[in-house]
Amino acid sequence: MTLTRIHHVGIAVTDLDAAIERYRSAFPLVVAALETNDDQGVREAMLQLDSPDADALAPSYVQLLSPLHADTPVGRFLATRGEGVHHVGYAVESVSLAMETLAAQGFRVLDAVPRHGSLGTAIAFVHPKDLHGVLTELVEPARS
Repeated sequence: MTLTRIHHVGIAVTDLDAAIERYRSAFPLVVAALETNDDQGVREAMLQLDSPDADALAPSYVQLLSPLHADTPVGRFLATRGEGVHHVGYAVESVSLAMETLAAQGFRVLDAVPRHGSLGTAIAFVHPKDLHGVLTELVEPARS
């Protein structure tokens, strides 16, 4: 298993529209996607780095996540911790292989099978207690 880059940093927010404007006023970011993911109970925005140095073939993102309801993982996160970094997503060539490799090493992979993520990705999560308190997302980017 190889990590190819940091794909995104997920940030839990209470007001998605306000957070989008705040981040775009501070940094050169472009809204690459705005989605509702009912399975995960969130509205989300993928903000792509927009700079001359950005790698167009392998972009990096800030993912803003707002809960659809209080009783969702992001809703519970906000209730206990407030707004802030929720997870780090690492790009991998194969999310299934990454899941197998980590599970074989004793890491608790929270998903039995990959699930749908933003921008057509396949994703899975690793328990935060196994990686020093950081919820870790494995991200297999969509094939072009």
